[in-house]
Amino acid sequence: MGKHGKTLKRILMGTSDANIKFDDLRALLKRLGFEERIRGSHHVYRREGIMDKPNLQKTGSHAKPYQVKQVRDIILRHHLAGELDG
Repeated sequence: MGKHGKTLKRILMGTSDANIKFDDLRALLKRLGFEERIRGSHHVYRREGIMDKPNLQKTGSHAKPYQVKQVRDIILRHHLAGELDG
């Protein structure tokens, strides 16, 4: 399992939302096909066909826990977890 797969697994488990590295979450979203737009400290992601637009900000080197939860909900709602396999 690669780095993206490990990050995805930790996010889906939901037991360590406060310990997800911001750069790992960014890389995962990009790997899942999201485009990143940076406006100041805000990193906004969008993907064609998905109305949800995660808006991330870092806390030190980590992502904010509530934003990790939002990303998890998007991944589950749109069945994106399987896209890392291919």
